[in-house]
Amino acid sequence: MSSLPPTETEAAATAPVLGESRPTWVRYQVVGMAILLGVVTYLDRVCISKLAPEMMADLSLSKVQMSYVFSAFALAYAAFGVPAAWWADRIGTRLLLTVIVIWWSAFTLGTAAAGGLTSLLIIRFLFGAGEAGAWPCVARTFSSWIPAKERGTVQGILFAGAHVSGGLTPLLVTALVAVMPWRMIYVCFGLVGFVWAAAWYGWFRNEPAEHRGVNRAELETIAHGRQPSAAREKGLDYWKRLLGHPNTLALCVMYFPNSFVFYFCITWLPTYLKEKHGFDATTLGFLAGLPLMMSVFGDLLGGLVTDRVTARFGLRVGRGGVGAAAYLVAGGSLLLAPVAKNPVWAAVLIAISVAACMFTLGAAWGTCLDVGGNNAGVVSATMNTAGQVGSLLCPLMVAYTLKWFGDWNISLYVMGILFLIGVVCWLLIDPRKRIFE
Repeated sequence: MSSLPPTETEAAATAPVLGESRPTWVRYQVVGMAILLGVVTYLDRVCISKLAPEMMADLSLSKVQMSYVFSAFALAYAAFGVPAAWWADRIGTRLLLTVIVIWWSAFTLGTAAAGGLTSLLIIRFLFGAGEAGAWPCVARTFSSWIPAKERGTVQGILFAGAHVSGGLTPLLVTALVAVMPWRMIYVCFGLVGFVWAAAWYGWFRNEPAEHRGVNRAELETIAHGRQPSAAREKGLDYWKRLLGHPNTLALCVMYFPNSFVFYFCITWLPTYLKEKHGFDATTLGFLAGLPLMMSVFGDLLGGLVTDRVTARFGLRVGRGGVGAAAYLVAGGSLLLAPVAKNPVWAAVLIAISVAACMFTLGAAWGTCLDVGGNNAGVVSATMNTAGQVGSLLCPLMVAYTLKWFGDWNISLYVMGILFLIGVVCWLLIDPRKRIFE
C-alpha cells in the first residue's frame, strides 16, 4: 500500500463522507425536491376541476360524460400504482421518477389538444398512468433517506407542500382563464414538470451513500433505529404475503374514504358550491381551494403529532390512535354539512373534514414505511391503489345521484359514513407487525 498522501482531488472526493462529525442535511434537500414534485403533481391534477365548465362547454360534454373523464384518470392511477412501486423497489427512483414525470407532463400538454370525449378519455387515462407512480416512488425514496423517527413529520411536510399547490390552483386558474383559453393553461402547467425531471435526474441518487454531499454522520443518522431489511420474497409467495396480511387489508379499507373525499374536492366541489349554494366567482374560487389550504395545517400538525405520540406511547397509538381520532372528526363534519343552515358553514365543514382527513397522511404513509421495510413502495402503492377505487367511484356516484335524485347531500352522507368505517380500520392496524419478516 502506498504511503504517499492523497492528492487534493482524492481528498475532496472522500471529504463528504469522512470529514465531518456533524450530519449534513442532504436528506432534507431530498424532501424539498419531493415537495416540489408534489406541487407539480397537484398543479396538473387539480386544474381540471376549475376548468371543467369551460371544457364541457367547448367540447359539448354533459356532467355524466365529464365524470367519466375524471374517473379515467382515477382508473389509470389505481391500475398502475403497484407496478410502478414494484419497479421502484427494485431499480430505485432516480430514473423511474424522471421518466414518469416526463410522461405525465407530456399528457398534461396533450390535454390541450383534446377534440372530444374519446380523445379526452384517452389522454386523461394516460396522464393518470404516469401520476400513479409519484407517491409510491416518494415513499420508496423516504424509506432509504429518512430516519424512522422523522418519517411522520416528513410525510406531513410533503403533503402540506402539495396541498398548498392544490389549494392555490383554483385561484391561479381563475386568474389565468380570464386572460387565456383553457387549452393554453394546460400547456403552461405541463412545461413545469420537464424542469423538475431534469433537476431530479441530475442531482438525486438512489441511496444516501451514493450522494457526494452526504457525510458519515448523516449516514449514521439515517440508519439509526432502522430495522434490518427482510429477505425479498419472490413470485406468488410475495403477493400472498402482501395481500394476505391483516395490516394490508386494514390499510386499504382505511384509505378508501381518504381518496374519495379528496377526489370530490378536486372534481365536483366547485360545481357543488355553485349549483347548491350559488356563490359568486370570487367566493367560489376561495371556498373551492379552502379544503386544500386548511389541509396544509392538517398535514403539518398530523405529521408532528404522529411522531410525537409514537415517541411517547409507541407505534400502535401514534399511528392508529391518531388516525382514528382524526377520521372521527372528518366523518362527523361531513354528516353535519348537509344540515348547516348557512351555506358558508356547509363549505367550512367540508373543509374541516378534508383537513382532518389529511391530518392522517403522516400516520398512514408512515405506517407503510413501518410495515413495508425495503418493500415500502409496494405497500404504499397497494394502500394508495385501494384509495383510488374511491377516486374512481366518487365522480360517477356524484353524477348519477344528481341525475337520479337531484340531491348533492347524498354524496356528503356517504362520505361521512365511509369515514366512520375508516375509524374501525385504524384501530385494527398494528404498525409494529411488518408485512415481510
